[in-house]
Amino acid sequence: MGQYKNQEEAEAAGVYVSKVRSFVKREGRLTNGQAKALESFWPTMGVDFQENLLSFTELFGNDNPVVLEIGFGMGKSLVEMAENDPNTNFIGIEVHRPGVGACLSEAGERGLTNLRVMEYDAVEVFKKMIPDGSLARVQLYFPDPWHKKRHHKRRIVQPEFVQMVREKLAIGGKFHMATDWEQYAEHMAEVMNAAPGYKNTATDGDYVPRPDYRPITKFEVRGQKLGHGVWDLIYQRTN
Repeated sequence: MGQYKNQEEAEAAGVYVSKVRSFVKREGRLTNGQAKALESFWPTMGVDFQENLLSFTELFGNDNPVVLEIGFGMGKSLVEMAENDPNTNFIGIEVHRPGVGACLSEAGERGLTNLRVMEYDAVEVFKKMIPDGSLARVQLYFPDPWHKKRHHKRRIVQPEFVQMVREKLAIGGKFHMATDWEQYAEHMAEVMNAAPGYKNTATDGDYVPRPDYRPITKFEVRGQKLGHGVWDLIYQRTN
């Protein structure tokens, strides 16, 4: 906590102090805009963790399909998707508090009403808060590839995880992953092709063209100019 006497003093200064949880999280200082957005928009767009299932109808005030994104970063593409598709509800989960603040700031400026965000471990949210068969799509874009072989076990796309996702998808719902690390794309395809209850929507090989609903990021554009690839994988729940 450094120069701050307690957590309250640190938070008042805009510094996030991580609590004991199942992963290590180091945070930088929130910008004034991010801190203000958290204060202003969390009451209407933020969702606190609870050990009770959510009612999406109550949360959004309608019965529109729900898309959930795990790890939205700074939230730019998630906000763009929500703005471009007002008849779909979006939930974003992110553990990086400055990213949550940035997402809320952008969404608040655009006056979005179909977006909710959470700052918590996505696995716990799925287990405790997401009803079975309730999601139209789950998005996992550019997760940490843990490229060293000894770290592969840390990759989020593992058999147990993808079955947890399948349970929360509606029949016909889709799990959309994207990565700029080819070896991780191959790992994703290997895990998903072996997972029961899914079918690959690709018509040629394991990968699909980037769908129009996923915005291309500045990071992707820079990578493409350097000859880097991006791989999209979309699998549909069959049963």
